[in-house]
Amino acid sequence: MFQKLSSSRKLLLAISYDFVMTIFSFEIALLLRIGDLSLISLKNNLVYLTVVGCTQMLIFFSLGFYKGVWRYSSTYDLIRLIKGTALGCVTSLIILFMYNRLYDVPRTVFITDWLFLIVLLGGGRLGYRVFRDSVNFKNQSTTARKVLIIGAGSSGEQIFREIKNNPSLDLRVIGFIDDDPQLQNKTIHNCPILGKVEEIEEVTRQCEVDLIYIAIPSGTSEEINRIYEYTKSLNIPAKILPKFGDIINGNIKLSHFRNIEVQDILGRKEVKLDNSSIKSMLKDKTILITGAGGSIGSEIVRQVAIFSPSKLILVDSSEFNLYQLEKDLQSSFPNIKYSIHMLDIRNEAALKSVFTLKPDVIFHAAAYKHVPLVESNPYAGVQTNIRGTQILATLANKYNIKKFVLISSDKAVNPTNIMGATKRIAELICLNEQSKSETTKFVTVRFGNVLGSSGSVIPLFKKQIEQGGPITVTHPEIKRYFMSIPEASQLVLQAGSIGQGGEIFVLEMGEPIYILDIAKQMISLSGHTENEIQISFVGLRPGEKMYEELLLDGETTLQTTHPMVMMAKASKIPPVFEKKLASLLELGAEEEVSNFKIKIKDIISQYVPATLKDSVTVNSSVENNLH
Repeated sequence: MFQKLSSSRKLLLAISYDFVMTIFSFEIALLLRIGDLSLISLKNNLVYLTVVGCTQMLIFFSLGFYKGVWRYSSTYDLIRLIKGTALGCVTSLIILFMYNRLYDVPRTVFITDWLFLIVLLGGGRLGYRVFRDSVNFKNQSTTARKVLIIGAGSSGEQIFREIKNNPSLDLRVIGFIDDDPQLQNKTIHNCPILGKVEEIEEVTRQCEVDLIYIAIPSGTSEEINRIYEYTKSLNIPAKILPKFGDIINGNIKLSHFRNIEVQDILGRKEVKLDNSSIKSMLKDKTILITGAGGSIGSEIVRQVAIFSPSKLILVDSSEFNLYQLEKDLQSSFPNIKYSIHMLDIRNEAALKSVFTLKPDVIFHAAAYKHVPLVESNPYAGVQTNIRGTQILATLANKYNIKKFVLISSDKAVNPTNIMGATKRIAELICLNEQSKSETTKFVTVRFGNVLGSSGSVIPLFKKQIEQGGPITVTHPEIKRYFMSIPEASQLVLQAGSIGQGGEIFVLEMGEPIYILDIAKQMISLSGHTENEIQISFVGLRPGEKMYEELLLDGETTLQTTHPMVMMAKASKIPPVFEKKLASLLELGAEEEVSNFKIKIKDIISQYVPATLKDSVTVNSSVENNLH
């Protein structure tokens, strides 16, 4: 019945109930204290009731009593009710004392009235919640899908309440799973803790579970992997709540849950940041981010926004990426100031106009990063990754930018491909500009592959699985370092805050992972077997290594103030670097690929371009689908 009422009618009913109970409470309190209401004149009684009723209602409105929803009433609402009714009683006492000094009413009436109000108003709200819960349970009990929540902490409890209070979801929580021994055989809102993680299979079978929600946003990858091992053979859909750092506003909702992804179970440690140093670098500062619409760039934007910069200057050449980024900012950070600039970082004149906005810190993430494409399009790679970095770094020095953070790659180490070589030259540009700078601190951050970035193995494998396979892996023994996009972005901020100028920081990437293992995990996560989705080995591409490195020959690492950020003892800038760099940048789009390789080799002695005999030739149709 109540579900069919409009919100305005529900509000009117709530106000009416409170007003009637306020009048009733005071009359009962009077009757109990004086025994006979006829001892008070009708006029005075009407004045008392009018003052008490109107005063209480005004205070209820001022305290926002009617902004809440009765069926969601909580301990906080009860405390607010106690405070509000107490304030109302005291205010009414003062007003009525000024009216006639309350010569015919004992002062203790207001204490009795306050206690009655707590019972009547609080009981009404509690009763309505019990009524709605019982109606919801009856509606859910026959048709609703049965949900098992793994994790009986605050996150699990929030999800339980959302499901319970929304019968339209057609879900019913049958219990929780949690490893905490103190919670065993206990209940949460009368919903039982059914056992520990190792008992999931038995519980799901006995209770005929339809859905599993993993509500452990602080869980490590090892813990999630352990839960996954117990659930993967059940043929029951399992969804996971992302980590707290990925939930921008901190409010946990059912809509936040998603399917388990391979990055959830790869075993990376949680990043713990030194927020104070990052805050001092970003708070109330103007931050310029290039490549802002890309995988890493957009995540850096989100991570920077958390630290309340005064303004974000967002640069990217992709119209669609900037459109998506703007929508994300408007949704997640509606109060942040930003400007969007759709331009190519090779356009020096356009960049100069951006620098007039006086950025304090620059994060340079714009780059071409796909090895095969840059290998066959060296001019574009050189102009964007090298010339674009040179323009930005030179302008940073000219405009006295406080800090310039270059996003580099492990492919810059002993490069065998043009993309990696261009990133190494970008590192050298920053070192060279640092030698000229009196104000700007140039910092380079070098790391490996990020999970789920555009063009990486995970979205490629996911698409190939959706198409029924095969999954294309270049070699059964190929390994790569991986970290998640949020993790990499957070550590970029951390390294940037540590840097004092001229450093090359190397992120702690853990152990390299076999690409083949990722393929197998993704097949399993998709609910398929390796018999259903084939894995095809197609050979290394030109310029591709079997494994990546994080340090150049002769480079060593030094510890920093953060355990996951190491500093490479940087090699020296090559002789006549600027002259050789200018010679490379003079090459036009019509030049042969070999000429680019010769010029790059002249700058970077460690560059050993792959030859055809070092790689397995693959046909172009397969090559277009490689990672």
